[in-house]
Amino acid sequence: MAGKFELKKSKNDKYFFSLLAANGQTILASEMYDAKASALAGIESVKKNAGDDARYLRLDGKDGSPYFTLRAANNQVIGQSQMYASAAARDSGIESCKTNGPGASTSDLS
Repeated sequence: MAGKFELKKSKNDKYFFSLLAANGQTILASEMYDAKASALAGIESVKKNAGDDARYLRLDGKDGSPYFTLRAANNQVIGQSQMYASAAARDSGIESCKTNGPGASTSDLS
Protein backbone atom coordinates (compact mmCIF):
# COMPACT_ATOMS: atom_id res chain seq x y z
CA MET A 1 0.00 0.00 0.00
CA ALA A 2 1.27 3.46 -0.89
CA GLY A 3 0.98 6.48 1.35
CA LYS A 4 -2.31 8.35 1.42
CA PHE A 5 -4.01 11.45 2.70
CA GLU A 6 -7.00 11.08 5.00
CA LEU A 7 -9.40 14.03 5.01
CA LYS A 8 -11.60 14.19 8.10
CA LYS A 9 -14.12 16.49 9.76
CA SER A 10 -13.75 17.38 13.43
CA LYS A 11 -16.52 17.50 16.01
CA ASN A 12 -16.61 21.29 15.65
CA ASP A 13 -17.19 21.04 11.87
CA LYS A 14 -13.67 21.92 10.80
CA TYR A 15 -11.66 19.94 8.26
CA PHE A 16 -8.16 18.54 8.61
CA PHE A 17 -5.96 15.99 6.91
CA SER A 18 -3.16 13.61 7.72
CA LEU A 19 -0.53 12.11 5.46
CA LEU A 20 -0.11 8.44 6.29
CA ALA A 21 2.80 6.20 5.35
CA ALA A 22 2.22 2.81 3.74
CA ASN A 23 2.25 1.23 7.23
CA GLY A 24 -0.59 3.51 8.37
CA GLN A 25 1.52 5.74 10.62
CA THR A 26 0.85 9.48 10.49
CA ILE A 27 3.74 11.39 8.91
CA LEU A 28 2.23 14.86 8.76
CA ALA A 29 -0.89 16.51 10.23
CA SER A 30 -2.54 19.70 9.01
CA GLU A 31 -4.09 22.62 10.79
CA MET A 32 -7.87 22.94 11.05
CA TYR A 33 -9.67 24.48 8.08
CA ASP A 34 -13.12 26.09 8.04
CA ALA A 35 -13.89 24.87 4.52
CA LYS A 36 -13.39 21.49 2.88
CA ALA A 37 -12.04 23.21 -0.24
CA SER A 38 -9.31 24.83 1.86
CA ALA A 39 -8.27 21.46 3.30
CA LEU A 40 -8.16 19.98 -0.20
CA ALA A 41 -5.99 22.90 -1.31
CA GLY A 42 -3.70 22.12 1.65
CA ILE A 43 -3.36 18.54 0.43
CA GLU A 44 -2.42 19.79 -3.04
CA SER A 45 0.16 22.09 -1.45
CA VAL A 46 1.72 19.16 0.42
CA LYS A 47 1.90 17.19 -2.85
CA LYS A 48 3.58 20.14 -4.56
CA ASN A 49 6.08 20.94 -1.77
CA ALA A 50 6.84 17.59 -0.11
CA GLY A 51 9.67 16.67 -2.46
CA ASP A 52 11.66 19.86 -1.79
CA ASP A 53 14.04 19.52 1.17
CA ALA A 54 14.26 23.31 1.49
CA ARG A 55 10.57 23.38 2.49
CA TYR A 56 11.22 21.48 5.75
CA LEU A 57 12.11 23.10 9.05
CA ARG A 58 13.86 20.75 11.46
CA LEU A 59 12.86 21.87 14.94
CA ASP A 60 12.95 20.85 18.60
CA GLY A 61 10.00 21.04 20.98
CA LYS A 62 10.09 22.63 24.42
CA ASP A 63 11.10 19.27 25.88
CA GLY A 64 13.85 18.84 23.27
CA SER A 65 11.94 16.31 21.14
CA PRO A 66 12.73 16.71 17.44
CA TYR A 67 9.93 17.36 14.93
CA PHE A 68 9.48 19.02 11.56
CA THR A 69 7.15 21.32 9.70
CA LEU A 70 6.52 21.51 5.96
CA ARG A 71 6.14 25.00 4.51
CA ALA A 72 4.72 26.26 1.23
CA ALA A 73 6.60 28.67 -1.05
CA ASN A 74 5.07 31.60 0.88
CA ASN A 75 6.56 30.17 4.14
CA GLN A 76 3.13 29.25 5.52
CA VAL A 77 3.20 25.98 7.48
CA ILE A 78 1.19 23.30 5.66
CA GLY A 79 1.66 20.55 8.20
CA GLN A 80 3.56 19.37 11.25
CA SER A 81 4.98 16.01 12.26
CA GLN A 82 4.68 14.16 15.52
CA MET A 83 7.41 14.48 18.13
CA TYR A 84 10.25 12.03 17.58
CA ALA A 85 12.65 10.35 20.01
CA SER A 86 15.73 11.36 18.01
CA ALA A 87 16.88 13.63 15.20
CA ALA A 88 17.56 10.53 13.08
CA ALA A 89 13.95 9.38 13.51
CA ARG A 90 12.74 12.88 12.56
CA ASP A 91 14.92 12.83 9.46
CA SER A 92 13.44 9.45 8.52
CA GLY A 93 10.00 11.02 8.89
CA ILE A 94 11.00 13.78 6.47
CA GLU A 95 12.24 11.20 3.96
CA SER A 96 8.94 9.35 4.31
CA CYS A 97 7.05 12.59 3.68
CA LYS A 98 9.17 13.24 0.57
CA THR A 99 8.51 9.71 -0.70
CA ASN A 100 4.82 9.44 0.12
CA GLY A 101 3.54 13.00 -0.22
CA PRO A 102 3.79 13.82 -3.92
CA GLY A 103 1.85 10.84 -5.25
CA ALA A 104 -0.44 10.00 -2.35
CA SER A 105 -4.12 9.43 -3.02
CA THR A 106 -6.81 11.08 -0.90
CA SER A 107 -9.34 9.18 1.15
CA ASP A 108 -12.26 11.48 2.02
CA LEU A 109 -13.59 10.41 5.43
CA SER A 110 -15.33 13.72 6.18
